[in-house]
Amino acid sequence: MNTEILVASTRIVKQGLALLGLITCLFSCITPFQPDTVSVDPMLIVDGQITDQPGPYTIRLTRTSNYSIRSVNLLEPGATVVIADNLGNQETLKEQSPGGVYQTSANGLRGVPGRRYTLTIQTRAGKRYVSESEVMPAAPPIQKLYYESNYVPAVGITRERQTWAVYLDTKDPDTLGNYYKWSWTHYEMPTACKKTFVSSGSYYTGISCCTDCWDITRCYTCVNINSDVNINGKAISRQPITDVPFTSLSRYYLEVEQQALSKNAYQFWKSVQQLTSNTGGLFDVAPSSVQGNMKCITTPGEPVYGYFGAVGVSVSYLYVDRTEGRGAPDVDFPTSIPYPTNPSCIVCENSLYRTPNKPRFWTY
Repeated sequence: MNTEILVASTRIVKQGLALLGLITCLFSCITPFQPDTVSVDPMLIVDGQITDQPGPYTIRLTRTSNYSIRSVNLLEPGATVVIADNLGNQETLKEQSPGGVYQTSANGLRGVPGRRYTLTIQTRAGKRYVSESEVMPAAPPIQKLYYESNYVPAVGITRERQTWAVYLDTKDPDTLGNYYKWSWTHYEMPTACKKTFVSSGSYYTGISCCTDCWDITRCYTCVNINSDVNINGKAISRQPITDVPFTSLSRYYLEVEQQALSKNAYQFWKSVQQLTSNTGGLFDVAPSSVQGNMKCITTPGEPVYGYFGAVGVSVSYLYVDRTEGRGAPDVDFPTSIPYPTNPSCIVCENSLYRTPNKPRFWTY
């Protein structure tokens, strides 16, 4: 699931509009600034990819909305979305509720390294969008995934800080032109499926989940990429992945994906990385410099945001033992589940942030 494209693309559009608002304010300082909205034509944002891992694969379609403090992207329902390869295999994705999200079937089309893949979109309004074809690279295996304790003692008014840095080792193939992107996902079973904070007692009152359930944590704005320009055929050692927080004494479950990208996908993410790390100055990279691989066939020249990728993936997992952390964990307020509750339990939703499906490497 490639939700980072949606987050990054949304930021691209809104940073550009925010810069426009700033310039307008600077050159019209006599008139009081009214932070209402900046009107823009709704532009399509495409978020999704196909991999060589088991499906389903998800494509999310939204459109930019007018920029304001309260603005959100608009879902694009009713589209026909097709993923196809260069051998004639294809699948029409099924739209999910509430709309704008399209998925392959669990046993449907599966990516194969070496094949070319194309995404075609026909909107309800009749507009047609097509991606450039992407050759799926094969990802080298993750050789080692490990962590090291980081402890920073208290200094003055600064509190002590205990974290664990997670690193990855792999081996770059001998052929030149390999591009990588790393992402991580943390799963944790919640104490309750619904919690309400009781301010008078500084605790939560909760309702249990009806079945096993896992909360999902990812970094949606992290862009962790590298290429083999300077390391072709050599080992990639101590590649930083993330820092694990000291919020509990329980083991911390982490899944890490090593993604093999095409050169064009790498350039796209490099541009996104540069844009999201900018400070917002007048000399920062313009949002228009971030080019995806989608184009509108019916209206040539119409901007389309996002990137459809064909990505080879290597997956590994790690349990971080936090029982030896120094100091006390930074715990949340406790949760009390009274008996009986109304309702007696809450159904575990299947979303970006929670799932009833057991993580693939979960052992406890």
